[in-house]
Amino acid sequence: MSDSPVVAVALSGGIDSLVAGFLIKQRFKKVFGVHFTTGYEKNVPDVSALASVFGFPVHTIDLSREFETRVVDYFVSTYMAGRTPNPCLVCNVQIKFKALFDHAQTLGADLMATGHYATVVNRYTPGNKKIEQAWLERATDLKKDQSYFLSMLSPEILDRLVFPLADFTKSRVREFAGQHNLVPLVPDESQDICFLPDKHHGEFIIAKTNVFPKPGPVVDSQGRIVGSHQGLHKFTIGQRKGINIPGPAPYYVKKINMNTNTLHVCFKSDLAQKRMTVEQMAWNYPEKENIRNLTVQIRYGHKAAPARLDWDETLGIVTFDAPQNAVTPGQAAVFYQGNRVLGAAFIQ
Repeated sequence: MSDSPVVAVALSGGIDSLVAGFLIKQRFKKVFGVHFTTGYEKNVPDVSALASVFGFPVHTIDLSREFETRVVDYFVSTYMAGRTPNPCLVCNVQIKFKALFDHAQTLGADLMATGHYATVVNRYTPGNKKIEQAWLERATDLKKDQSYFLSMLSPEILDRLVFPLADFTKSRVREFAGQHNLVPLVPDESQDICFLPDKHHGEFIIAKTNVFPKPGPVVDSQGRIVGSHQGLHKFTIGQRKGINIPGPAPYYVKKINMNTNTLHVCFKSDLAQKRMTVEQMAWNYPEKENIRNLTVQIRYGHKAAPARLDWDETLGIVTFDAPQNAVTPGQAAVFYQGNRVLGAAFIQ
């Protein structure tokens, strides 16, 4: 790679990507923009207009086929297996930093830049030109930190990424955009799943599979049938709303058994567990021995909790210092040491 790398900056049209594009244009000499479509947009922004704003070309890339097979199909099949998928994490690994970056490379890119709130430490980090293996850390703005969703990116990919918003807060991004007349083409980025703007995942799954849900029993922690459900695809672990069964206290989803079409519920006090099994380990740390001094985040928005990890390259056992609520099969468990991401795995 030359001393003057070509950087492709991903532009969604939102404020974060616009500020990232502006910062990248200031830092690198050779820059172009890439915008991808998924086929689920209600309105596709005219990002070509950004070419005149930034003074570099912007390419729109149709990734609807890849998005359908790698993200949507995964989302549906995971729910049908009784687990709760994490489509944003899979999209980052398979679409943004795989399919999109592959296209960007065919256009001449050496590096990819995005508006993610996370810190990547690699050869392009000031003061780290001789780093041997790139790694990921939390962003300065912990409320916006997205390292959880980027935790399965390999060191090889991380070595070619630039996150210019690593040290920015959201308020600083808005202020910066105003100072430089950067007007978003789309509303501020939503936290919802992009292909489920109405959050009705049950109806979405039925439409994709033509498999209609069957009513089944709802069983409490004592093994007693306390009611019935209208389809397991409507539920996730830890869910309270939608169960609609009276009891001495609100019921929460404890387990989903697709084989018997049974929804297992419990009270909130029974929802916590101290151990869990994880699979499909993606590790990014020189030490591969069992590590006690780490914290584990089991979903986005969850506070990382102290734990021990024992693993054998593929499967791991996580033992928390204190029981954690709503440990959800299918979600990612991300392992941190301080702010550094050690690796991640899927909860089994």
